[in-house]
Amino acid sequence: MTVPATPLDPRARQLLRTLIGRYIRDGEPVGSQTLARHAGLDVSPATIRNILADLEDSGLLSSPHTSAGRIPTAQGYRVFVDSLLQVKSLGEREVARLRAELTAGAGTQALLGNASELLSAMTHFVGVVSAPRREQFAFRQIDFVPLGGRRVMAIVVFADGEVQNRVVEPQRPFEPAELERVANYLNAHCAGRPLAQIRATLLHELRQARDEMELLLAQSVELAEQALEPPGDDMVLAGQTRLMGLQDLSDVERLRELFEAFARKREILQLLERTQRAPGVRIFIGEETGLAPLDGVSLVTAPYGAGGQVLGVLGVIGPTRMAYDRVIPVVQAAADVLGAALQPPGQGGQPPA
Repeated sequence: MTVPATPLDPRARQLLRTLIGRYIRDGEPVGSQTLARHAGLDVSPATIRNILADLEDSGLLSSPHTSAGRIPTAQGYRVFVDSLLQVKSLGEREVARLRAELTAGAGTQALLGNASELLSAMTHFVGVVSAPRREQFAFRQIDFVPLGGRRVMAIVVFADGEVQNRVVEPQRPFEPAELERVANYLNAHCAGRPLAQIRATLLHELRQARDEMELLLAQSVELAEQALEPPGDDMVLAGQTRLMGLQDLSDVERLRELFEAFARKREILQLLERTQRAPGVRIFIGEETGLAPLDGVSLVTAPYGAGGQVLGVLGVIGPTRMAYDRVIPVVQAAADVLGAALQPPGQGGQPPA
């Protein structure tokens, strides 16, 4: 991404701010006469035209063929977002709405779904939330149910209240009594630990074990490796159809590529993971995402976390012509409230305003 060769002077900054604000609001190219009326500058239309020509030469504006007015480029939006945008905190009524619908104890998956729906409803664009990696959560309890042959149903209850059922197939059939014995051992010795620690703990204890304890631990390792294996990462999307009626995304082929990227999830999830390590709100405009299907949209993201640990990222996907001053505080507040709702008991407090 290129930047203007020289910093913008105050008049150019004011004109750029006004032009982008009008374009975001109306969706129409903005001409010098409109700017003369609304920019609040005591200069002639000719001077305004000269400044606009300089801004266009700098790559911040472009002129559609069908109009004498100008529209911002992705680079123009970047300058606007980085140095010209004034963002206020989200209103108390909207924060209260987030708190009411993202409540502690609702279960992680339900919270993620509610968060993506709220982001979409409050911005009228696509809400997206990356799911926490399951290995970041401790498990509370495990039970095994024989299904016949070698197949076993593992029922895992995590510390955040989520329940996952998965079918595993060990190398040999297990009797019900053996499954109960393994479950009792795992619940007694491994409950409260994150998944990533359990396998290492079991293997260490297996090396130290002797006689009959060795058999129990070997069985525990075999079943736990499959039952507690972290599932693939995922994300929750809401509001994709809101993009279909937008003037800025009327290109059917581009919209199809975008929806295919939504369906695949993988590339968008990788993009979200890149933002997970950076605190606060991050904004990708058009080609800054590095994903061709997202060239015509912007992505506004913020990480959410609990217990001092970042768990995932949430955000909004919409056209580059979005009201960033509106979307940014919604994304930040949603990240704060979701993190507070996921806070472990005894470590949280009231969600921040």
